[in-house]
Amino acid sequence: MGFPTGRCFFCYRSRRTFQLIFSRVATQVSDATVLSARKRTPALLPISVIVAARNEEKNLGRCLESLNSVGEIFVVDSFSTDCTAEIARSFAAHVVQFRYEGGWPKKRQWALDTLPRNYEWVLLLDADEVLTPELVSEIETAIRNPSVNGYYIGLDMYFLSRWLRHCGASFYKLSLFRRGKGHFECRTSNQDTSMCDMEVHEHVMVDGPTARLSERLVHRNVTSLSRYIQKHDQYSNWEARVWSGPSGGHAQLQPAFFGSQAQRRRWLKQKFFKVPGSSVWLFFYRYVLRLGFLDGVPGLIYCGFQAIQCFHVKAKLYEAKMAARALSADRCGPAAVDDTYVRH
Repeated sequence: MGFPTGRCFFCYRSRRTFQLIFSRVATQVSDATVLSARKRTPALLPISVIVAARNEEKNLGRCLESLNSVGEIFVVDSFSTDCTAEIARSFAAHVVQFRYEGGWPKKRQWALDTLPRNYEWVLLLDADEVLTPELVSEIETAIRNPSVNGYYIGLDMYFLSRWLRHCGASFYKLSLFRRGKGHFECRTSNQDTSMCDMEVHEHVMVDGPTARLSERLVHRNVTSLSRYIQKHDQYSNWEARVWSGPSGGHAQLQPAFFGSQAQRRRWLKQKFFKVPGSSVWLFFYRYVLRLGFLDGVPGLIYCGFQAIQCFHVKAKLYEAKMAARALSADRCGPAAVDDTYVRH
């Protein structure tokens, strides 16, 4: 068919213009309807969800979309400079700003202590974690069990758009528990003023029996590798500080080989960390023994980053040790050197 000409062309353009206008109006109405429906969706899942976030505009929308059937959502922000807060409000979430000034508590524990939650159960999520419909159904059944106070939920890790089936990347964490029954361990002193305003490798400790869910969370982060490296550099600062300093007398999860997965991982980490060349052995363990090479290039990069992270922690521990020795020498002064000379 040829291109319309003359009067037919005018009719064609008019009809085409009308179609475009109608399409845009329909799209806007549809978006408004979806948003309105999202805000008035009945609470099929009577739980409170706390999402910790900071500059998570690329991840947060997908996370909150998976929570459209929960009772209430709190997004605990840290004064993000992107559209994190606006995205959270568009999903009818309560946005709460948290300013970290060092010490304890950090973000998630502060939220547990402060937020006025309306439901008995609380679910803790990161902004790059997503609930599947199957997990929602299992949670709905699990919270009816009166004999359990907390549940471990597994994570399926996606890295560089690929599901890491191997590498030892997947693990369980205690994310769902009754109100008043769970709290974070504290592994930092009250004088800690690190940049990590959120619990990094601190675990939730639950009073009472726990169980494990069979369905899993999806952990899919779409931020750049530059930000990934930056965040893990901060994590290595925190971890080096934890290994070298006191905890301030707070309760901690005790390492135990025959304990929970978190306790066993901590026990193994303490033992493995003392092995010479541990970062090299960690890469060998993840990439070879745990078949990380089957995860392609993303698996190689992930295993490499994990080994580098271990190396960074040990290097920063060495740096702190040298700084402490230098400080001790400065405090002792020349007299200490003279005294050593006399004794020998």
